[in-house]
Amino acid sequence: MAAASSSLGTQISEELTCGICKDLFTKPKVLPCQHTFCLSPCLENLAGRGGAFQCPICRQQVSLPPQGVTGFPDNLMAANMCESLRNEATLSGETREQPQSGHRCSFHPSEEVKLYCKQCNVPVCTDCCEEGHDGHPTTGLKKAAQKRISTVQALINEGRNIQKSYCSFIRGLREEEKTLNEQKQQRDNSIIQAYNQMVHTMEQKLTQRKDHLLSESQENHSKNLEKIQTEKDRVLPDINELSVACDRAEQELQQGWAEILSQQTALTEVVGKYRGKAAPTPVQIQPAVFQPTDTPMPLLGHVMVQSPPSAPIPAAPASSTNAARGRGHHHGNQRQGEPQSHNQRVTFSGKGSGPGEFNGPLGVTVSDEGKIFVADMMNQRIQVFTLQGTFIRQFLTVMSNGQKMDPHDVAMDGEGNLWVVGWTGSAHCAAQYNKQGRVLRKFDLQKTGPGWYGGVAVDTRRNHILITQTTGGIGNPHGEVLVFRPDGTLVRTVGAKQWNLLRRQQRMKWPRYITVDRDLGNILVSNGDNHCIHVHNEDGQFLFKFGDLGSGEGQLYSPHGICTDRAGNIIVADSGNSRVEMFDKKGRFLKHIATDMEKPQAVAMATQGQLVVTDYENHTVSIFPTY
Repeated sequence: MAAASSSLGTQISEELTCGICKDLFTKPKVLPCQHTFCLSPCLENLAGRGGAFQCPICRQQVSLPPQGVTGFPDNLMAANMCESLRNEATLSGETREQPQSGHRCSFHPSEEVKLYCKQCNVPVCTDCCEEGHDGHPTTGLKKAAQKRISTVQALINEGRNIQKSYCSFIRGLREEEKTLNEQKQQRDNSIIQAYNQMVHTMEQKLTQRKDHLLSESQENHSKNLEKIQTEKDRVLPDINELSVACDRAEQELQQGWAEILSQQTALTEVVGKYRGKAAPTPVQIQPAVFQPTDTPMPLLGHVMVQSPPSAPIPAAPASSTNAARGRGHHHGNQRQGEPQSHNQRVTFSGKGSGPGEFNGPLGVTVSDEGKIFVADMMNQRIQVFTLQGTFIRQFLTVMSNGQKMDPHDVAMDGEGNLWVVGWTGSAHCAAQYNKQGRVLRKFDLQKTGPGWYGGVAVDTRRNHILITQTTGGIGNPHGEVLVFRPDGTLVRTVGAKQWNLLRRQQRMKWPRYITVDRDLGNILVSNGDNHCIHVHNEDGQFLFKFGDLGSGEGQLYSPHGICTDRAGNIIVADSGNSRVEMFDKKGRFLKHIATDMEKPQAVAMATQGQLVVTDYENHTVSIFPTY
C-alpha cells in the first residue's frame, strides 16, 4: 500500500511540475492553449519584452495581454494542490526529526495519553478523566484504535481509488494532447508539401507558357521582317535603275551637246517607264501585342496579332499643320449627346449646357453598379451616365448655403456617396453628396495662392479623403496631399511639411489628380509641372516616381488623371501628349491605350473592367471596353 501511495504521489507531483523550471508551480498561470507555467521567473523570462511568444510544450503562438504575463488567468487548483504538497512535505520532515516517545497529553504534557473517551471520542490521560471527562466511559487507547483501523483503512482505500482514477484521467488527457499535436504537425506538413508541389507545378507551367509566348512573339516578328525585306528586294532594283540613268545623264551634261542628245533618249525611256508605274505602297504588317491576364490559371496572357488598318498609311509624310496638331479630331461627324463607337469604344456628348452635354468636363468616377459620374465644371453640375453612354440624370453642385461650386474632381467613398472638390467663387471646398445630389456635409479647404485643388480620392479602407493642393508663389510652389477624415479633421499632410527635408526628385510642385491603390493602399499623384507620377505608401512615405518630359514610350507631358486597374497597372491621362498610357505597378511602360484624344483630363476604372476618360478640349467622355 505504501508503494502505491508513493507512485500516485509521484504522478501528482509530475502533473504539478512546471515545464520550464521543472519544480512545483509557483503562482501558476494558464496560457490560452491550457498549459500552465510559473509566473516568475518562468513566464516573465519567456515573454521578455516582446508582444508574443511560443508555448514551450505545444509551440502555439501566444499573444501577451495588455497587463503582460500577469494578465493570464490563475490556475487556482494547481496552486492549492502545490501548497498542500509543500505542507505535507514540511510535516513529514518534522515528524522524522522528532524522537519517537509516548503520546503526551496536550493539556497535561507530563502525562501520557493511554485512554480513549467513548463519549467525547478523543484520547485522554488520567488527569483529563478526573477533570473534564469525570464519569465518561473510557477504554484503552490501543483497543479503541484497533476498532477504528478498519473504518479508516476503508476510507483510505476509497480515497486512493478515487485519486487513482483522477490520475488515469489526467494521463488520458496528456495522451490526447500528444495525439492532437502530432496530428497538427502531420496536417501542417501535408499543407506545406501540397503548397510546394503546387508552386513547383505552376512555376513549370508558367515557364512553359513564357517560352511559348516568346516563341509566338518571335514568329510574328520574323514574319513582319520577312515582308519588309521582300518589299526592299522588290524596290531596290528600281531605285538602282533610276539612279544609274540620272547619274549618267548628269555626267553627259558636262561633256557636250552630242552626248546630251544621245542620253536624253535613254533617260526619257527610263523615267517614262516609272512615270506610269504605281508608286510603292506601305507594307501591311501585323504587329502583335501582349495582353496580360488576371485569371488564376498560369496563362500569363496572350500574344494577339493586330488587324491591319482599313486603309494603307500614306507614303508621304503628314503636312506640318497636322503633324503639329498631333492627332486631330476623330469625331467630326458625331452629334452632340449621341454615343458614338470608334475603334471599339464609345464616345459621347459635346459642348453645350443641355442634359448630357458638357462644358469643360474634368473629374470622373464610376460606381460599383456601373454608373458614371462626371464633374461638368463650367455647367456647375454632376452628370450621370450608363457604361453605354446613355444620360440618366444630373444635379447641380450647390452648397447648403446656396452657393454654387465649379466642380474640379469627384470620387466615390465606400458607402456609395460622392466627394466633390471645387471652387465656389470665394473659397475652395470639399463637399459630400449622396447619389441623388443632396449635400451631406462640407468643409472649406485652406486658401492657396496660385494653387488648384485638382484632385480628390478616397481611401475606402481607412475612410480617409485625400485632396491635392499647391501653396506658395508661382516661383516657389509647394505641392502636397491633404488627408482628412469625413468630418473635415486633418489627419496628415503628405509632402509639404517635409518639403525641405526631401530630396529634389521627391518634391511635388503642381500635383493634379490622385488615386489610392485598393490592394496596397499606395497613394499615386500626377505631377503636372515635373511631368511625372509620384508614388507614396499609405502613410505618406515617398516610394518612387516615374516618367519624365517627352513624347516617347514611358515619357509624359503634363500628366493629369490617374487610376489603377484590377491587376494594379497604372493608367495615366498624358494630357500634353494627347494620349492615355498604361504602366505596371512599378512604373514601367506597358502600352498606349489611346493616342487620338485632344486633351484627356481624368480617368476612372469600372469594376466591370471598362476605362472611362474625359476630354476637356473636345467636351466628350470616352468609354474603352475591357482590355
